[in-house]
Amino acid sequence: MDRGDSAPVVQPLRLRISQSAASVALAAAFLPKVLGHGGHHTDKIPEGQAVSLDPLDTTLWVHIFVQMLSFGILFPIGMVLGIVKSRWHVPLQIFSTALALLGYALGHLHGGRQFHPSNVHAKAANPLFFLMVAQVAFGIYLKLHLEKGIHGRIRPFFRIVHSINGKAFPIYAWVQMIFGGITALGFCQGDHLGQCLAHFIMGGAFIAYGILLTILLLVGQLWLRRTGRSQEFFDSAVIAAWGCVNTFTEHRWGTEWVRNDWQHTTMGIIWWSAGLVGIWLSRDRHGQPKRNFVPGFVILITGWAMSAHPQELMISAMTHQMFGYTLMAAGLTRIIEVSFVLRDKPSVSEDGTEYNSFQFIPVFLLYASGFLFMGATEEQMALLAGSGIDHVAYVLILYSLASLLFLFTMALINIYDRANPLPKKSLANGPVGADDARLREANEFELDGLVSDDEDDERAARRKLLTDDGLENGPDTPSTVGRNSERVA
Repeated sequence: MDRGDSAPVVQPLRLRISQSAASVALAAAFLPKVLGHGGHHTDKIPEGQAVSLDPLDTTLWVHIFVQMLSFGILFPIGMVLGIVKSRWHVPLQIFSTALALLGYALGHLHGGRQFHPSNVHAKAANPLFFLMVAQVAFGIYLKLHLEKGIHGRIRPFFRIVHSINGKAFPIYAWVQMIFGGITALGFCQGDHLGQCLAHFIMGGAFIAYGILLTILLLVGQLWLRRTGRSQEFFDSAVIAAWGCVNTFTEHRWGTEWVRNDWQHTTMGIIWWSAGLVGIWLSRDRHGQPKRNFVPGFVILITGWAMSAHPQELMISAMTHQMFGYTLMAAGLTRIIEVSFVLRDKPSVSEDGTEYNSFQFIPVFLLYASGFLFMGATEEQMALLAGSGIDHVAYVLILYSLASLLFLFTMALINIYDRANPLPKKSLANGPVGADDARLREANEFELDGLVSDDEDDERAARRKLLTDDGLENGPDTPSTVGRNSERVA
């Protein structure tokens, strides 16, 4: 959710705004009932438990699906439409906001299963909706184009906050949906909290890593070239930092060491020590960016360690083993990609717009590894052990979820890519000076994601300068993202 809107002068748009406003008003009509609800009942919750034994009722199921649709699908699509300045951004975000308000109301009007009022999902809901309302308010303010007096000084600040908040909104939504699943099942209470945090944070990190690699693979090569560093520098730096944290936090100091403590702590040590090696190898003797094997090696050896992690339940052991094998495969294919497919080059083509199908294998396996680890907590395994579902069916379900998220991520990137197509002429055959023109265009599109409509005049001025230099209409000035739109399609 990158930009908001107010009722403009153009009549058709006013009609769309009024229709969407009616949806918001309909959702807001539930709020008095919500506020008068007075909180959830807790009389059926057993002592020491977080939820009652009642099933989820229809109202709560509708709440779940409505919020997954609005926060999990529509808001991210609207965010990308805002970045590319699509005319569908405002209507979609208003519709998504109306759905979110309706889902918020339904979450307070359900019957059936009761939840402890201090659950993490309820605590995070109000700040999330405050950010959503603030995002809408910032968008409306920016669309008013108030630039005189004090508005000229505060407008740039509001624009930056609106952009950052909008791009971070999918992360807020992801965390809140995780909280919702935890709360619905009454998990991660008491002694289970630390183990839950480890699984969800580490599993989410693998998924985030996969998403970042997908972006870099499809549309991020020019940005990476502009940084003057190889991809392994950033990967190794994060690995080293994460290893330092794990080294000193995986064991509760002052208590007896157990076998899992030894494994987790030594895993942190190999992460920071190997990460430092990766940082060192990320430049050659001339100071130029250089690819290396270290991130893939760290992922591989982490998977080997996790595949041998001791577990009490058979289904837990098999799930952890599959997680370890998947992570080992991700690390191994990453090493093969860097060393043999790319032969230490930044990308398949000189311009960074081409890719090899093999490059998607380690990326997808990171998604799958994340879902496998997030789905392997003690309480989840105990629930599955009594449900009759074997580890094969469960692993296939988690791989299916990874496939859907992988598909959705590529679809969002494709929306962005199609809005900025490249000329059909090959960039690799462009004349001298093409790289400079590409970098100038890259700067423009980098800024484009952080500005709103009022900076269109500035963009026009930049384009005029390019025209004066003879670079605007030539084949040497493609957009940042590549011709991936045609290939993905």
